[in-house]
Amino acid sequence: MEPWATITKHNNRALPWKHCIHLTLLLVHLSSPEVKANCRILRCNSDFVAATLELGSSSSSGGGGAAGGAAGGASAAALSREAMNAGYCSALRSYAMCTRRMARACRGDLAYHSAVQGIEDLLIQHRCPRAGPTAQPRPLPQGTLSGDTCLYERSFFSREGRVPEYLHCSVFGDPHVRTFNHDFQTCAVQGAWPLVDNEYLYIQATSSPTRGGTQATALTKITIIFKNMRQCVDQQLYQAELDNIPAAFADGSVWSGERRGHHSLTVRTQSPGQHAEIRAAHIGTLLVVRQSGRSLGLSVRSPRGIIEAFSPEQDLQLCVWGCPPSQRLNTLRPLSPDSTSRFALSAQTHCGALLPDRDIYYHACVFDLITSGDLNSSMAAINALQDAISMISDVQTLHLLPVASSLQHHAHLDLLLLLLLLGLSLR
Repeated sequence: MEPWATITKHNNRALPWKHCIHLTLLLVHLSSPEVKANCRILRCNSDFVAATLELGSSSSSGGGGAAGGAAGGASAAALSREAMNAGYCSALRSYAMCTRRMARACRGDLAYHSAVQGIEDLLIQHRCPRAGPTAQPRPLPQGTLSGDTCLYERSFFSREGRVPEYLHCSVFGDPHVRTFNHDFQTCAVQGAWPLVDNEYLYIQATSSPTRGGTQATALTKITIIFKNMRQCVDQQLYQAELDNIPAAFADGSVWSGERRGHHSLTVRTQSPGQHAEIRAAHIGTLLVVRQSGRSLGLSVRSPRGIIEAFSPEQDLQLCVWGCPPSQRLNTLRPLSPDSTSRFALSAQTHCGALLPDRDIYYHACVFDLITSGDLNSSMAAINALQDAISMISDVQTLHLLPVASSLQHHAHLDLLLLLLLLGLSLR
C-alpha cells in the first residue's frame, strides 16, 4: 500500500480527493526553501511525515495467510483500521503541538498559519480527540545503545546517511549576539541571561556595566551546564569569569563520560587563563570561551537537532531568538558622514586595518572602541570572526552586512500557497 494511501484512510474509506490535494500542497510548500529561516515549521512537517509513513509500513507488513477464516480476517482488518486511525490522530496531535512550539518564531508566516489551519481540518475530518496520546518522537542521539551512541556525528551519519547540519552562535564585546539564524544584534542586557536552553545544554551569560558611566556592558561570566544524558555523561558544570577561564570543569576534571575509549566531554586550552575549548562529542557540539580586553566571548557550533530540542517553556534564548526588543541597541549601522570626530575616525581606521570587510564584525569593532575607549576591545570582534571562520562551513553566510542581518525574512505568497489557501477556503 502506498504511504499516502495509508495515511489518508478512515474506516476503510478514502478521503475526498480535495483533502488529499490540500495536504499534498501543504507538505510540498513547507518543504520549499522559501519558508523563512527563523520559522522551523519544516521540523514539524518532517516529524509528521515520518510518523505517518511508519503507520503505512507497519500496516503493510502485517498481512496474514489465506487459510484464516473470513470472520477472523474481517475482525483483524477492523482492528488494524482502528489502530491506524488512532496512530494517525496521535501524529496529528504531535503535529499540532509542534506548531504551538513554533508559534513565536513563525508569527506572521503564511506557510505556518496554513499548516495550523490544515491540521485543524484533518483533526475534525478524522474525528480525533483534542486530548490524547501523541506520536513517539524520532529517536534522539541518546536513543539506541550502540558503539556510536555517545559520538553524535557517527550516530547521526549511521541513521541519516549524511553529516548533520551545524548552526553557529557567538556572543562577544558589548555584548553583540550573532544568533543561530544569522541575525546580528547589540544588546543592552544586564545581569544573567540564557543563551542556550534545551534538553542537552544550558548556557548562561552574565553582563555587567563597564567603567566610565556609559551604557556599555560586557560579558563577565559564562556558565555552561551539560545535562545528564543516560549512558554517555553525567551532568557537568563549567564556569568562566573575567580573568579566570579555567581549562577544567568546576569539579577540576578535564574530561567526563568515558565510553569505549572515547570521552563525551573534554576541555583544553591554547592560552591558560584566557581561552578554553570544550568538545561535547555526545551532542556534536564545540564551545570556545575567550577573554578579549575586559570582556568574555563565547562561540558555539552545534547540530540543528540539538539546538532545536527545547520545549515551549524554554522560550528565552539569546542565541535562538536574539535580544528582547526592549534591550536591543541600534548601533551597528555604518557611521553617518557627519561623524567626523577624531576618535570615531581613529576607531574606523583601526578596525578597518584589522577587519577589511565592512561586515558586522567591523562595525562591532568600531562600536566597542568608541564605547570603551580601549584598543584591546577590538580583539573581541577579531576573535569572534576567527571562530566563525572555523565553525561556519557556508562562506556566503560568514560576512553578514549590518543592515541585511537585521532584516526580517518573510516567506512570499507564491502560486502554490495561493492554491492551498483557495482550496481550504472552498472546503
